[in-house]
Amino acid sequence: MASKAKSPDYVPTDDEEFMNSIMQEFFRQRLTEWKSELLRESGQTLQNMQTSSGQEADIGDRASVESERALELRTRDRERKLISKIDDALRRIEMGEYGYCEETGEPIGVRRLIARPIATLSIEAQERHERMEKTHRDD
Repeated sequence: MASKAKSPDYVPTDDEEFMNSIMQEFFRQRLTEWKSELLRESGQTLQNMQTSSGQEADIGDRASVESERALELRTRDRERKLISKIDDALRRIEMGEYGYCEETGEPIGVRRLIARPIATLSIEAQERHERMEKTHRDD
């Protein structure tokens, strides 16, 4: 059954049973591949930072290199947080909770999960959450 999820042309739809085993395997594979890609990029960044000397003769070049490093480190920090969210999503798959809204318990929706596999809220709950944040920010 899980072999169907490994088929490159399988894409979950709203027409099938929500979070059936094939769909779960599809998202598990997708999340695992995404995490592997992020870890690979992170390793490359670390390797690049270790091999670059940072001993640029020109002060402008040094400033440019430092600016690039700072940007790279911020990007990697965002990716580290993303990896944590991917791990949480993989745990939810194992627990049978993946794909269901944390607030309402309703299915999040296949299209939303395909677009954002780490989503924990349905679109409606996310919009409510964002409206509340905006209201509190405007106070």
